[in-house]
Parts: sequence; structure tokens; C-alpha cells
Amino acid sequence: MFMREMAQTDKPRERLQKKGVSSLSNIELLAIILETGSKTESVVELANKVINQYLEIGELKDATLQELTQIKGIGLAKAAKVLAAVEIGKRMGQQRIIESPIIRGPQDGANLVMQEMSLLSQEHFHCFFLSTRNRLLHRETIFIGSLNSSVVHPREIFKQAMKYSAASVMCFHNHPSGDASPSPQDVTVTKRLKKVGDLLGIPLIDHIIIGNNVYTSLKQEGYF
Repeated sequence: MFMREMAQTDKPRERLQKKGVSSLSNIELLAIILETGSKTESVVELANKVINQYLEIGELKDATLQELTQIKGIGLAKAAKVLAAVEIGKRMGQQRIIESPIIRGPQDGANLVMQEMSLLSQEHFHCFFLSTRNRLLHRETIFIGSLNSSVVHPREIFKQAMKYSAASVMCFHNHPSGDASPSPQDVTVTKRLKKVGDLLGIPLIDHIIIGNNVYTSLKQEGYF
């Protein structure tokens, strides 16, 4: 059975299009890779049978061509697609580990953003989301515009922190004037973020102001 022959509500590709890839189950994701079923099984049923051969989806990473082709309905072409998808996942994971730096302090953070943020003509509020071992999980510009408590809302920052399962947050913003001295508003925003972070158990470990090839760590300067 081809995917186009399935009932509309059973089609993983249509569900992906309507609800996003993250809404799909492991079986549906594998069904998209397999594309077609067999003479006696739909593609979803075939995907379910493949996954049932393993205790959990993660064990597919060790699957071999011989193992897969021994499953009824899985020939060389389907097995090759599965192994190719698994290998892509492995390589993406390896690359992320290699490319994700460890942020040991404000100097490490400033080194990563200085070249980019010191040239900006408008204020940008940028965040690093870090693991328990201070490895960079994700980085993102959260706000653009003059820094004030109405613009820099903790909700948006810590929503992203929870999305990436971050253990801590390091924040940055630039001063287009080139002067990295903190303003009273900078200090107010920082204290507010620290308070929310402490309540959520995702501490703000620093807020760094980027100037013209200089920076100021509000943590090191004792502002919080």
C-alpha cells in the first residue's frame, strides 16, 4: 500500500504538513522514510513492525543491513533508507558536540559575540542557553530595541531556556555608542532576570554589555 492509498487521517506526510514534524510519532517518522508498505501491510504497519524489533527507537542506531532485511517487507532499498537516516542523525549529533563550546566565564562568552555585536547599530539582547556543564546548547537574539523592563520580558527568555532544557542562562546586549558602562536600566533589567531565574531554578550566570571591542560583566562588577 502506497501512502497515497491510506485514509487521509492516517497519512504521516499530511499530518507533518498540518501540525509540524515534531507532532509525528516514531512510527509515523519511520513510515515517511519507508514511503511504501508491502502487499499485506500499510506503510504505517510496516514501520510499526520494524520499531517493534527494537526495545526503543534509540537502538536503531546499531541496526545493520542484515538485521533490517530479515524483517518481512523490508528489502535492500528500504533498509538502505533507514540506515541513511540513522547515519545522518549520528553525524548531526557529532557535529553539534564538536561545535558547541564550553562557556567558562564572561571572557568566553564575550569572545563569541564581540565581533558580531560590537558592529550593530541598534541594541540587541542576545542569550546563551547552557547545559549543566556550561556547554552552549543554543543561542538566540530575543529582543531588538532600547533596553527596558517592558521590552526585555523574562517570560520570553526563560521560555526558550525551558525549551532547550537549559541549566543556566548568560545574556548579552550591545551599546551602539561603544561605551560598555551599564546604565541604571541595565541594572534593573538584570536584577529582574536574576530574580526570575532563581525562582525557576535556571540561574542567570551573567549579563554582559558589549561595547566597541570592550565588554562589561555585570556579575564581575558586583551588580548582582
